[in-house]
Parts: sequence; structure tokens; C-alpha cells
Amino acid sequence: MDIVQAIILAIIEGITEYLPVSSTGHMIIASSFMKIASDDFTKLFTIVIQLGAILSVVVLYWKRFFQSFDFYLKLFVAFLPAVFLGLLLNDIIDELLESPTTVAITLILGGIILLKVDDWFKKNEDVNPKNPTEHTEINYLTALKIGFFQCLAMIPGTSRSGASIVGGMTQGVNRKTAAEFSFFLAVPTMLGATAKKLYDYYKAGFVLSDNQINYLIIGNVIAFIVALIAIRSFIDYLSKKGFKIFGYYRIVLGIALLVIHFFIYKLTI
Repeated sequence: MDIVQAIILAIIEGITEYLPVSSTGHMIIASSFMKIASDDFTKLFTIVIQLGAILSVVVLYWKRFFQSFDFYLKLFVAFLPAVFLGLLLNDIIDELLESPTTVAITLILGGIILLKVDDWFKKNEDVNPKNPTEHTEINYLTALKIGFFQCLAMIPGTSRSGASIVGGMTQGVNRKTAAEFSFFLAVPTMLGATAKKLYDYYKAGFVLSDNQINYLIIGNVIAFIVALIAIRSFIDYLSKKGFKIFGYYRIVLGIALLVIHFFIYKLTI
């Protein structure tokens, strides 16, 4: 990996982490085209720069993180399924991460769902004048269910944010609230994933060079700045327009990836 490749991947991470388009899928595609996907540092880099994206959520919603202890308990409950299933299915997940075909198919299937999700849960956006918070409250059971939906993102191409947002909407939560809870849930989830990846990296005997450390610092700064812009833009757009544009994008990208992989340039992970 060189500095240009690091910057490109960081920009992709910042843009896609909180959009329902799968940041992991985009990173796999980009690193495959740059022929660095199989490099151990690349795999570490794509996980660790999520810390920058995490910080953007904390900065934008810092008041919420000091709101109440109940807030943290709900995040903890929602985080538990990812801990359990992540450890249980670790080897299977690693195999899926090496399949561009899996990414493409999952992008398409997820896109089809996003085309329909606004219609399926249209009633969630209706405000009851007698109880205006009816579709905005997330209790512990809802948080746990959202956590299980988030686990679908262990399949590359699914989208962690997309799965958890749709999971919230299945429980009667409106789009904006579901999206924001998905952002908050990203904090413990990404911290856990980053810590595990760093542990595995050092356990395998790898040592970071000065250049690699610099790449990680630059990557996190870029991911942070880009994610700040992406989150604000996404929330505004989602509240007004819904998911359809993301569904079309996923389907087009998935089909294009299959065509490229099988007929033009065989992607290798």
C-alpha cells in the first residue's frame, strides 16, 4: 500500500460507513482493483480507519453520549449479538471476505430490499398527535433486535448501517431515529472489531513500520472529516427522500461487479 491508495480507501470508508451501501463491500472492491486486497496491512488498515468514522459520530452527537446511563445500556444490549456471533462465526466471515461474488450478490439483494423498505414501513413516519414519540422510542427489546439485524452485516456487501436501520424500522421506529441509533451502535461495534483486528495482527507476529503508522493516522483523519459530511448529508436526505436511491445504486454496482469479475477482469482478493 502507498499513500495514494491509503487516501483513496480512507475517503471510501468515510463516505460509505454510515450509508446503507456497505463500506466493507466497497473496500473489498477498491482494494481488489488496486491489487492490495490480499495484503495483511490492507486488511488491518480497512478496519482501523473505522476509528476516524467512529469519532465523527461522537463529535456530531456528543450531547447524546452524556444524556443518561440508560443510553449506554441500550447500546450494550444491541452490541451483544455482534460479540457472540462474531466470535462464533469468525472463520466463516473471513472466508466470505475473500469473495467478490458474495459482495456483488449481497449488494443486489440488499438493493432490492431498499427499493421496497420505504413502502413497507411508511406508517412509521406518521406522527400521532396524542403521542408524538410513538415511533421514536427504542426500548431494550428493540435494541436487542436491532443488534441481531446488525449481525447480517457480517456477510460482506450487506451494510451494517443498512441492516440496523431496517431492523429498527421493523420495530416501528422511524427512519431518522433508526439511522441515528445505527450510528451510535457503530461506536462499540467498530471499537470491538478494531481491537480484535489489532490483537490478531500482533498475535500473528506483524510489526507496524513507521510508514504504516503514518498511513493509519492519515487514514483516520481523512475518514473522520469525510464521515462528518456524509452523516449530516445522509440524515437530511433520508428524512426527506428515503432509501430508493441507495437501492438503485447497490443494484447497479452489484451487476457491474459481476460483469467485470466474470467477463472483463477477474477480481482476486
